[in-house]
Amino acid sequence: MKKITILGSTGSIGIQSLEVVDKYHGEFDVVGLACKSNRQILSQIEKYAPKYVAVSDNTLAKEIAEAYPQIKVLVGEEGLCEIADIKVDLVINGLVGISGLRPTIVAIKRKNNIALANKETLVAGGELVMPLAKQMGVEILPVDSEHSAIWQSLTAKNVKKILLTASGGAFRDWTKKQLTEAKACDALKHPNWDMGAKVTIDSATLMNKGLEIIEAMHLFGVDVDDIKVLVHRQSVVHSMVEYADGSVIAQLSYPDMRLPIQIAMLYPHRGNHAFNTFDFVGKNLTFEDADEERFPCLAIAKYCAKEKGIAPVIMNAANEILVKAYLDNKIKFYDIPYYIECALRQFYHKERIVDEQQIYNVDEEVREYVLRLIG
Repeated sequence: MKKITILGSTGSIGIQSLEVVDKYHGEFDVVGLACKSNRQILSQIEKYAPKYVAVSDNTLAKEIAEAYPQIKVLVGEEGLCEIADIKVDLVINGLVGISGLRPTIVAIKRKNNIALANKETLVAGGELVMPLAKQMGVEILPVDSEHSAIWQSLTAKNVKKILLTASGGAFRDWTKKQLTEAKACDALKHPNWDMGAKVTIDSATLMNKGLEIIEAMHLFGVDVDDIKVLVHRQSVVHSMVEYADGSVIAQLSYPDMRLPIQIAMLYPHRGNHAFNTFDFVGKNLTFEDADEERFPCLAIAKYCAKEKGIAPVIMNAANEILVKAYLDNKIKFYDIPYYIECALRQFYHKERIVDEQQIYNVDEEVREYVLRLIG
């Protein structure tokens, strides 16, 4: 039985990870669950009987401790790191934002394998995380559908190019003029995927694809110039790998996040349960170049990917603040790339990343700066 801990158990990735647990009865032992303050964790505790629970809310922590005295309840950021430090076979990191970085590093040092959905771990900390994982003999298993597809399609070393597919998001057919007045409520209407609010907005700006470029660089050891983004409206081809001999290998499936989650959770074995299947008869699969003029966040991310160092840290911190402001209707669509560029001009001076604390320091400074800018 594989022992697992789920960070972000009440979020989209966490909930779907537990659905995989349900389909493979007896194959997983849910040792730990962690969330911020969502009371849905109470029903998860009842069903999966974890030994450890971490929450950020003191009142909820007290309630859990009183109702389930057999469970060790951990609190706050320290508690999140404590639960990541418990020895298990796999830590599933479904956290959103930079908060996912520190527990990932803690889990790696404990030699726990990681099923990684938290983008910021590699976007901000990839230059530290990947060498550490190699040093500790830890596997970083991709959960994103695109990176899972690339991982499954890598069958040889002579890779020419990675073809990273994008749905195009809710605004893929909107003109630049329309986008100037695009509302967050419209951005949240993703045509293909059911995801959390933050990643859905990132999908609408194509920042999500920019973050995935940086992740792919770290996961697969490729240069940004060897990664091409293709808008694929149907979200059936999840990504492709082109080899030097001209052959292209792709991974195709119905757009359902439970499949890449299942692949990571069951690795190195392949599952026998299909959540959905795709009928190819009568279907058209299309591919288009991404429009970096309409969606400048993609161009910004590619610039930061090439620069490396703290550039992606700055971009990521600014973007997190700006996405929340956009969701709160405080800024407009094109304010997101504008203020990210402001932050880069203010803070980026070609610095390399030297340690974990530097990342947190830069992240905090950028957030404070962007908050002041947008009022």
